[in-house]
Amino acid sequence: MKQKENLNPVLLLLFHLTVWIYTSVAFLPSYVLSRVCGVDGVRHGSEEERAARAKARSAPGHPEGPYRAASAAARLATSLHPGVDALDKVFEYAATRFPHRDCLGTREVVSEEDEHQANGKVFKKVVLGEYRWLSYEEVLTAASRLGSGLAALGQRPKHNVAIFCETRAEWVVAAQACFMYNFPLVTLYSTLGGPAIAHGLNETQVTHIFTSRELLETRLKAILYEVPRLQHIIVVDDTPTSWPGYPRGISVHNMASVQKLGARPENASRERKRPLPSDIAVIMYTSGSTGIPKGVVISHGNIIAGITGMAERIPNLSEEDTYIGYLPLAHVLELSAELVCVSHGCRIGYSSPQTLADQSTKIKKGSKGDTSALRPTLMAAVPEIMDRIYKNVMTKVEEMNCVQRTLFTLAYNYKLEQLAKGNSTPLCDRLVFGKVRSLLGGRTRVLLSGGAPLSAATQRFMNVCFCCPVAQGYGLTETCGAGTISEMWDYSTGRVGGPLVCCEIKLKDWLEGGYRKTDKPHPRGEILIGGPNVTMGYYKNEARNQEDFFADESGQRWFCTGDVGEFHADGCLKIIDRKKDLVKLQAGEYVSLGKVESMLKNCPLVDNICAYANSDETYVIGFVVPNQKQLLALAGQYGIRGPCEELCGSKAMEELVLKVITETALAVQLERFETPRKICLSPDPWTPETGLVTDAFKLKRKELKTRYQDDIERMYGGK
Repeated sequence: MKQKENLNPVLLLLFHLTVWIYTSVAFLPSYVLSRVCGVDGVRHGSEEERAARAKARSAPGHPEGPYRAASAAARLATSLHPGVDALDKVFEYAATRFPHRDCLGTREVVSEEDEHQANGKVFKKVVLGEYRWLSYEEVLTAASRLGSGLAALGQRPKHNVAIFCETRAEWVVAAQACFMYNFPLVTLYSTLGGPAIAHGLNETQVTHIFTSRELLETRLKAILYEVPRLQHIIVVDDTPTSWPGYPRGISVHNMASVQKLGARPENASRERKRPLPSDIAVIMYTSGSTGIPKGVVISHGNIIAGITGMAERIPNLSEEDTYIGYLPLAHVLELSAELVCVSHGCRIGYSSPQTLADQSTKIKKGSKGDTSALRPTLMAAVPEIMDRIYKNVMTKVEEMNCVQRTLFTLAYNYKLEQLAKGNSTPLCDRLVFGKVRSLLGGRTRVLLSGGAPLSAATQRFMNVCFCCPVAQGYGLTETCGAGTISEMWDYSTGRVGGPLVCCEIKLKDWLEGGYRKTDKPHPRGEILIGGPNVTMGYYKNEARNQEDFFADESGQRWFCTGDVGEFHADGCLKIIDRKKDLVKLQAGEYVSLGKVESMLKNCPLVDNICAYANSDETYVIGFVVPNQKQLLALAGQYGIRGPCEELCGSKAMEELVLKVITETALAVQLERFETPRKICLSPDPWTPETGLVTDAFKLKRKELKTRYQDDIERMYGGK
C-alpha cells in the first residue's frame, strides 16, 4: 500500500524532526486523549483492534447467517422518524423542520464558448456563476403545484409518470410532486438508446413524461411515433415556451406552465390521495448491462427502509451538511443518497461529471468547477471516478521535482502508519494534502463509494489525500441500494462492511463455483439480502421474479443477488466473485472476469479494461483503454512516435502494454490462467454515451463483445 521510497537521508531526518516537534508541542494532548477516547467517546485503538470488533452477528449462530447489524439484532429498522412512512411525508417533515434552509442549488451559466483543439475537435467550455438556492419551503410549494398541475392534465393516482432527464433540481421537484400525489415514477437513464426508452414507456403505459429540452430534441422526439399512449411532455427548462412540429395528440408544456395551472384555486383546493407505505413509489429501469432494461418495482416503504439503513452509517448527519449531486438520479445510489440528505435537512448542490472540478472537460480554464464553488461535505462516487482522480494525482506526483516528490512520499507513508494506529495527522493534512483535498472543495468529510468494487490502492489514496473516510457500500436496485456500508472508522480495504440496520444477509452454497458455507477460514456463497428494503420485484416479469425473489416462512422478502461473498469473523462482508462473470476455460479452470479487471485497473497504464474468455479456448484476452499520457510515455521510451490513435493500432505497442499488464498481474498475484495472454488497445474511452458502459460505468459485456468481435477472432487465431 505504501508509496515507493527512494529518499534523501537529510530530507528524511528533517521531515521526522518537524513532525516530532509539531506533535510534541501542539498535538500531544489530543494524541493522548485520542488513545483513551475517540471522537465518538469510544477508544478506537489500532486498525487491527477496530477490525476485530463485531459489526454484525449471525443471529442463529450458523456460519452462513443470516447476519444482522449488532444494533439491529432484535428488530430490523423500517423508518427514520415515527409516522414518516411514505416519501411525501419525508419531504413534509424536512420542510416543517427546516423551512427556510437551502435545499436545492443550481449554478447559472455566465458564458459559453467553443474551444478549438489542435486535432480539429471543438469542445464547448462554460463559465458558471454562484449557486442559486431554493429553500425547503419553496421546493415543497413547487412540487405541490406541479403535482396539482399534473392532476389537472388528467394524471390519476396509481397511474405511472415517467422521467427521462439529467440530474438537476427539477428532477427532484418532479419526483416529489409524484410522491405527493401517488403517481408512481418511472425512471429512465438519460443515456438510454431509443429502443430501450420506447420499451420502458410502452411497458409502463405512461401518458405523461418529464424531460429536458436537449433530451427531447436529441432522443425522445425520434421515437414519439413508437409510444402511442404518450399524451403530455413536460419540459423542465424555461425556454422555449412554444413547441411546434410535434405529432398530433401530443402536448408539450414547460414545467412552469404546469405549476401555474396547479396553482389555480380550483386545482390547488382539490384533495389529494396520500400514498400508503405499500404503494408503488418508483419503477426504476436498470441500465441494461446484461440486456433489455428491467423495471424494478419499489414501494414507499422499501425506500424509507433503505435510506434509514444508509443514514445510520453516516455519523453526525445534519442540516449543516452539503451534498453534491452529479451521479444519475435514475440510479438507486444517487436517489437514495439525496433522499437521505433531504430527510436530515442537508442542502444539495447540482453538478455533472463535465463540470465537477476545476479541471473538468466543460469548465473554462481559470474558472471554478462545481466542487470549488459548493465545497461539499458529503459526496457519493462510483469507483471509476475515484480511479481517475487517483491516477491523475499520482501522474502529477511523478512529474514533481525530487524534493516535492520525496516530501509527498514521506507524508503519504507516515499518514498510512498513523491511520493504522487510529491517529490523525493535522500537519500533513494541512501542508501536504491540502492542495489535493481542494480538488473536491476542501471540506469533504465522508465519501461514499458504490456501484462496483473499489480497489485497495484507490481507497487508501482517497483516505490519505482527501483526509476523510471512504465508506464502501454494497447494494442493488432490487434492495433500494441498501445492503452494507463500512463503518467510517474502519480503514480496512477490500470489504464492504456489515449489514445495514434495515436488512439481514445470508450465504447460499454455489457448488458450481466451488463456494460453500463450510469453507475455511471464512464461509462463502451467493449473497442473499432480506428485509423491508427488498423491493416488490420486476415489472411484468413473473419468470424473473420467481427466479430472483422469494419470501421466507415469516413473510419477509429476499433477493438472490448473483454476487458471491464471504463473511469475516467481525461480521463484515467481502465481495469475491459474481456468478455471471465466471467463465470455465477449455482446460477446466474457472476465471472470474470481474476479479481480473479490478486487479488490473491498478496498473497506471490502464484507464479501463474488459477481460474476455471463451469456454472453447485455453486463455483469457482483454480489451484495454490505455491512459493516453502513460501510453505516449511508454512509446517514447522505445522510440515509437505517433498520435494515440496510431499507437493503439500498433502491434509493437500491444506487446509493450501487454508486458506491463503481465507484470501487474504478477504483482497482484493473479494466476497464470487468469492473466490476459493477448490484448487489443482502444484509443476511445468507454463512456455511457458510447453504449459500452452503464451510467454507473459498469461494463456492458454484450455490447463490448460486439464492438470488438473482429479483435476477438484475431486474438483467438481466427484471423
